[in-house]
Amino acid sequence: MNEPPVNKLHLLDYLRVVRVRWPIMLVIFLLVVVTTATITFLLPKQYESTALIQVQQNADFEIFQQGGLKGTDPRFTTTQFEIIQSKEVLQPVIEKLNLAAKWAERYEIKSRELIYKKLKKMMSLEEERNTDLISISILSPDKQEAADIANGIADSYQQARIHEQQSWVSKSLSTLEAEVEKQRTKTEKLRTVAAENRVKFGINDLNPESVEDPMQANERVLMSVEEEVSTQRLKTAAWAAKYDQISKMSDDQIMASIATLEVEDQTIHQILPLYQEAASEAARLIKGGYGLNHPMVQSQTAKKETYWKQLTGRIEGLRVALLARLNTEKDSLKNLEEKLNESRAEQQTSKTRASSYYEAKNNYIQAKKVLEAAETRFWTEMMQRSMPLNPAIIWEHAEVAEYAARPRIALNLALGVFFGLVLGMGVAFFIEYLDTSVKTMEDIETYFGLPVLAVVPRGIGVLMDLPPDAPDAEPYRILRTNVEFNKKDPDAKVITLVSGGPGEGKSTTLVNLAYAFAQSGLKTLVVDADLRRPRQHQIFAVSNAKGLTDYLSKGVPIDELIQPTKVENLQMVPSGKLPPGAIAMLNSRRMLSLISELKKQFDMILIDAPPILGVSDSSVIVRAVDLTIIVIQHRRFPRSMLLRVKNGVLNAGGNLLGAVLNNVDIRLDQYYQYQTNYYSYHQDPAKEAKSKIKADKQQLVAEKASRGRSRDEY
Repeated sequence: MNEPPVNKLHLLDYLRVVRVRWPIMLVIFLLVVVTTATITFLLPKQYESTALIQVQQNADFEIFQQGGLKGTDPRFTTTQFEIIQSKEVLQPVIEKLNLAAKWAERYEIKSRELIYKKLKKMMSLEEERNTDLISISILSPDKQEAADIANGIADSYQQARIHEQQSWVSKSLSTLEAEVEKQRTKTEKLRTVAAENRVKFGINDLNPESVEDPMQANERVLMSVEEEVSTQRLKTAAWAAKYDQISKMSDDQIMASIATLEVEDQTIHQILPLYQEAASEAARLIKGGYGLNHPMVQSQTAKKETYWKQLTGRIEGLRVALLARLNTEKDSLKNLEEKLNESRAEQQTSKTRASSYYEAKNNYIQAKKVLEAAETRFWTEMMQRSMPLNPAIIWEHAEVAEYAARPRIALNLALGVFFGLVLGMGVAFFIEYLDTSVKTMEDIETYFGLPVLAVVPRGIGVLMDLPPDAPDAEPYRILRTNVEFNKKDPDAKVITLVSGGPGEGKSTTLVNLAYAFAQSGLKTLVVDADLRRPRQHQIFAVSNAKGLTDYLSKGVPIDELIQPTKVENLQMVPSGKLPPGAIAMLNSRRMLSLISELKKQFDMILIDAPPILGVSDSSVIVRAVDLTIIVIQHRRFPRSMLLRVKNGVLNAGGNLLGAVLNNVDIRLDQYYQYQTNYYSYHQDPAKEAKSKIKADKQQLVAEKASRGRSRDEY
């Protein structure tokens, strides 16, 4: 039989797991916290010093960039981090502070490469967000050494950047000076060519060094005519499109689209609403039941036809007016195009005469401008070179730390607490996941298909040692009631309780159930059929000299073996001494005849049997009795084992009535508190103060008696 899938946990189940597994969680939590605290306080103290520098991006060659525009390189900061950690920056610090000798003695490091790697490992770099600032932090057990190294790295990086910038500036100035001289020679050649062309073509240029062109006036006239032609073309095309659109449309279409055609005819705009109103009124009258010959309909129809004739006449006139306007615009366009052609011809003639000169002059002027810009940049660079360069500014020098930065005690302890809680809860839930024991009533109903007859809380002893109205008897009264309601055969009197293993409280449950039956007025008998480890004679404090074995093996009458107890309506038969072969007699006809005989004398018979797994005694008893109840201890045995108990009962031919969930700790499993809330009904607030001392004494006596019996209980 396959187990059904495990139900998912909800919030109350998580809380239940925490209540049940809190000792494990507490142990793991304390172990993690104590371990974290121990390691934290044993770690050597380290001090941190930080220097703050500002790095100017592209400061070394920004003026040589095209157009003088500075850009933002997203890789700049990352590049500077690598430069700061490079050997070119760190090796001077190692030599200046004599770290090779110090660390060779302190850390036994002699290799320069290892010293460099250790220094790099001690250093941490961080970019201040949205700024050009970089913090250089050094962590060292020597507070003074941490400050000296941080300041040394900042100074070394600053000097490296200055040297780099000076090198770039020198190279750039040499290149720029050569380019200026080359541009000067080119400009002089172009000036000579322009002068020769001016003399050759006899051009009278009053300002040969200016970019102004005498031909610009003609150019402006030509451009003005071109603009007029372009405007007239657009205007003519618009009138042509409008005329073409209206000429293709019918009168009805024109009147329907009159608002979108932008027609400026006031007569049409005045008559069209009247026509639409007359048509609408005629349609309304016809729809209202008036005939076509009705005077009102004929009147509106006559109006509509009159308006229609007026509209069609105006529309035809509109087409004629549009055509006349289109022809006028075409004539204007033709005149302007002729004027444009004349201006272009005149302009071309003028340009042909002086094109060579003006080309040479323009080339000279452009070269002269480039030369002036290059000379300006060159002299600017010369002036800036004389100024101090500062591509990296140290804003904060590292100071000697007063307190240790490592280990971070508060952070480590907080992390220890957090991970202790997480690990404790994780282990607790993992153990709960691995625990396949019965935890809830639903487990019994789902996995075994059995009704739960009663839930018995932990700590309940033998009821006959307690006062008659003790609340501990209530779960057994519930069990008694459920047994009576659930048995299908009213004549079923013989009941046995079985369990999977020892220690599940089967014997105590049987005695207390018998006590509940006896209290209800039923004549009840308890038979101890656990011949291997008898227990009932100790509970009832009677002699075990004679008992069931004497009836089975020696033929002693059963009436001589029944012993009274201190509980009214409750008697018992002890197991007796165990002679050889007595266990095999449980499977004899004499055992069946005993049950038949006892049924005639008692209202209810409860037979105590050994655990059903491992021995055959219980299987024999289960087959002989009327009803069988399985006692399951809460959170003890796995479900697979208890499933074998159920199958063992069914395979032996027993009539399985249900299960009792025993030894439930309701303080942890609050899920069961509603099953055991009967305790509150037994509290008398008026007598509570007076009976508290008496109840405590009685409970102490009961616990001692229960502990004495629990040593051999199963």
